[in-house]
Amino acid sequence: MRFLKAATRAPRRAALAALCAAGLLAALPTQAQTPDKPLRKVRIAVATQVLNLTYPWLMMPVALDWWKQEGLDVEVLPVGGSLQAVQMMVAGSVDFAQLNSSAIVQANAMNNVPVRAVMQNGVVDWSLVTLESSPITTPQQFKGKTIGVFNLASGGNHFLRAYLANNGLDPNRDIQLVATGAGAPALEALRSGRVQGLMFWGSMIANFENQGAKLRYFRDPAWGGYPDYTLSALQGTIDKDPTLVEKIARGAARATVFAMASPDCVRRIHWARWPETRASGAPDEATAIAWDLNSLKAQLQSMRDAYASNGGKLWGYTTPAAFGKMQDFMRDARLIDKAVDPASFVISRPGFFEAINDFDHKAVEEQARSCAMAQ
Repeated sequence: MRFLKAATRAPRRAALAALCAAGLLAALPTQAQTPDKPLRKVRIAVATQVLNLTYPWLMMPVALDWWKQEGLDVEVLPVGGSLQAVQMMVAGSVDFAQLNSSAIVQANAMNNVPVRAVMQNGVVDWSLVTLESSPITTPQQFKGKTIGVFNLASGGNHFLRAYLANNGLDPNRDIQLVATGAGAPALEALRSGRVQGLMFWGSMIANFENQGAKLRYFRDPAWGGYPDYTLSALQGTIDKDPTLVEKIARGAARATVFAMASPDCVRRIHWARWPETRASGAPDEATAIAWDLNSLKAQLQSMRDAYASNGGKLWGYTTPAAFGKMQDFMRDARLIDKAVDPASFVISRPGFFEAINDFDHKAVEEQARSCAMAQ
């Protein structure tokens, strides 16, 4: 599936017509822009291949024009992996990047690149899975096997290697990793026997189950205590334009509240704006709805876990201590050979997380629920 980029492929008039057809405009606020004031262009790179509805904190502010109301023309683009996203920030071709937390740690500790977390959007919800019909019932039985991964630079590979090492295997010699991409190609690789396991994040595994796969899970329970998917910016961007960083993160926090209040509203809006990203292969509309909501449910749970693990008061909130735990994990797993001050991983502006949560949460929740009930 192709992602229709927000800034170039979805004219406002067509998007509004689609939303009207879906009966959603009554639930969406409007705010006119000053005609003579051009929108500022902003680009956000996302470490994924397909921007489907499991990225509501990034896609809803585009679909609902929340960032436009802040004077921003935001383009959200899939770039493959976290490494590519970091490289694009450093090169200046994007302003923000959605990364695995391990990439933030590695950038600072190993490459002295000042990448800062500005919003934690999930915890480590990756798992190694195989088919329930597989003879593999213990992690040790993956010895000599091939495991499919999103790509060879994916942040989840670190957890896979550490998990196998903790279970007596040498991840550099006892297993082989192959890049399968995501979605149907990865599942077909497992079903055909080309790989004997898959290592993926929660919402993608939910997608495999949507396709009828019965899976056996292998994961370390401690992973749920680590931060993972994180919206980030370079320190230079934060220093140069802190207001921009706050606007982007506030829109993402607002969209998070919206998604929590009504996942189905997210589904309806996303389908109207980007129909090519809806679940493919479903035999009928009801099944397609169920599949996409199942994938979104897995993503929302990771977001709730991140919220709860960081105090349960502010969406997106994270701390140096949380990222320090990730750094400790990576050092113990010999993924990095030195540690840095954990404060270097997280934006340090006083009151930042309070500011990005400074909006009418109840009004956003009511808007989402009204949208979900509209027919």
